[in-house]
Amino acid sequence: MFNALVVNKDEESGKTSAAVQELSLDDLPQAEVTVAVEYSTVNYKDGLCIGPGGGLVRKYPHVPGIDFAGTVEASDDDRYKPGDKVVLTGWRVGEAHWGGYSQKARVRADWLVPLPEGLDTRQAMAVGTAGFTAMLAVMALEDHGIKPGPVLVTGAAGGVGSVATAILANLGHKVAGVTGRPETADYLTSLGATQIVAREEINETVKRPLESETWGGCVDAVGGAMLARVLGQMEYGASVAAVGLAGGAGLPATVVPFLLRGVNLLGIDSVMQPYDNRVRAWGRIAKDLPMDKLEAMVQPATLSDLTKLGADILQGQVKGRVVVDVNA
Repeated sequence: MFNALVVNKDEESGKTSAAVQELSLDDLPQAEVTVAVEYSTVNYKDGLCIGPGGGLVRKYPHVPGIDFAGTVEASDDDRYKPGDKVVLTGWRVGEAHWGGYSQKARVRADWLVPLPEGLDTRQAMAVGTAGFTAMLAVMALEDHGIKPGPVLVTGAAGGVGSVATAILANLGHKVAGVTGRPETADYLTSLGATQIVAREEINETVKRPLESETWGGCVDAVGGAMLARVLGQMEYGASVAAVGLAGGAGLPATVVPFLLRGVNLLGIDSVMQPYDNRVRAWGRIAKDLPMDKLEAMVQPATLSDLTKLGADILQGQVKGRVVVDVNA
């Protein structure tokens, strides 16, 4: 027997409720690899799935948790054997499939990645989906050439933004962090940000399609009007890696920054990333993310904390990275 956070739905009212329940191995789905989960995290999608689902959950009862790290207990696939340390992000785990808010998980071997040298399972989930996405964004900016100006990180105090700030600063870039919470300025400075930009300075569109060339690159976790504004402030040939839509899915922009300044808008998807790029990104994380900075982002949690944390993250009230010890 083992514990898991299970979300149930009342068919008559349509309301959902989440609680920690005791389950058996017979409850696990059919797949090749059984993992003893050690740690998971809390992401925006998790908040949706713990609550009413946000259209992500296909069937109930449901175990959320879009990522996890742990140790292989059993495997029908030659790539993994008992005792192997593994990490999983994406593949709609925790949405359409059994997730990481459980002491046991059974998943397809294709969805797993070996834990890279230099990281333990707790550190891997301090990184989690958010940090993995941040690394993908940094790699995309590098592949297209980061320009001399500061690199802007929007939503900088969130999960993706925190890790992106720490990685970019560690790589020697000047980082400007955008935040709507003035109280997070010291936190962002501790991660390596050299400039703090108040959200209200940059979250409204302007009539001018181009402004002064200010940013040498951007990791954008906000989208919406802020992304539209940022596009007109990029240096010639600079790139924006778009990773989120906290500010809305619309993009009230013009094509002028693309045509007159050669700006690149790079879409970052972490869910369906090919295996080789996943391995590359995790290897870069182990090498380029300072572990002391990572630890400063961590907020510990247990399975019983998740109902509240799921609601908090939907309200933008979670700073840094939540690491869920599923066995605590």
